Amino acid sequence: MTGCGQSELRPAPEPQLNAGEVLVRTLWSGISRGTERLVYEGRVPPAEAGRMASPLQEGSFPFPVKYGYCAVGVVEDGSPDLLGRTVFALHPHQNRFIAPVEMIAPVPEAIPPRRGVLAANMETALNALWDAGCGPADKIVVVGGGIVGLLVAYLSARLPGTDVTLVDIRSDRRAMAEALGVRFAPAGDAPQEADMVFHASASAEGLDLALSCGGFEASVVEMSWYGDREVKLSLGGAFHSKRLRLVSSQVGQVAPSRRPRWTHARRLQAAIALLDDPRLDVLVASEVKFEDLPQKLASILSPDADGLPPVVRYT
Repeated sequence: MTGCGQSELRPAPEPQLNAGEVLVRTLWSGISRGTERLVYEGRVPPAEAGRMASPLQEGSFPFPVKYGYCAVGVVEDGSPDLLGRTVFALHPHQNRFIAPVEMIAPVPEAIPPRRGVLAANMETALNALWDAGCGPADKIVVVGGGIVGLLVAYLSARLPGTDVTLVDIRSDRRAMAEALGVRFAPAGDAPQEADMVFHASASAEGLDLALSCGGFEASVVEMSWYGDREVKLSLGGAFHSKRLRLVSSQVGQVAPSRRPRWTHARRLQAAIALLDDPRLDVLVASEVKFEDLPQKLASILSPDADGLPPVVRYT
């Protein structure tokens, strides 16, 4: 990303492998629409620049910056234990790259590389469930049917006896939700009196709706990141009489309930293992060629973009 709303492919020097590193040929990478849109628009607040940097990005905010964190590829050189293996890395969009061995996570053979790009989003969803503390038989509402919201709903529905509803203003999310075993409701029919509510629409209207769905002393887990945008929130009405709790969830740290025992690496491996379900392929159904990305990124990241973001295919 070279400027506000601008991007291009740039040649890079041939990667030079050092001890403790691997060379990866990228097969697929994923686009995290919410975060990458803010980066593309130059809306990362200066105070958050350090925390929002992806682990292996180049450049700095606002521009130029090489960004992204959902890459899957094949190890071509380096560690003999990983040679020829399909791996996931928190690396920007790039056709070949070098990464430290400790930042590489093997993808099991049962999981197609294309589906593997969901690892980072699945990690975010898993961390959110830990932050929420929801459990079996809970009534759970997820507001916002992007990839993260759909994965939160998917994981919630796997808890025994839960009643899970995905709420979105886009009717095309119904088929995706139902494919993942989740009930769908339009915003006007959002369930009430939920035990747990997750918000992932990145809009003030969505957050207000999420608060309205909570039952007495319910928790609303806020997963959206708004960058430098101020968000107006209605905290009148029943917010206090219901004794609602508003909880932030962000993947940069392991949830406090797991932090004494779980490392980032262990959490990532758990997230990858959770991808072993063909139903999740509905979330990576469309694709864009890597070489076409600069011309198509503006439409992919547009607030009015239809569907889920495509995965990036490398040849």
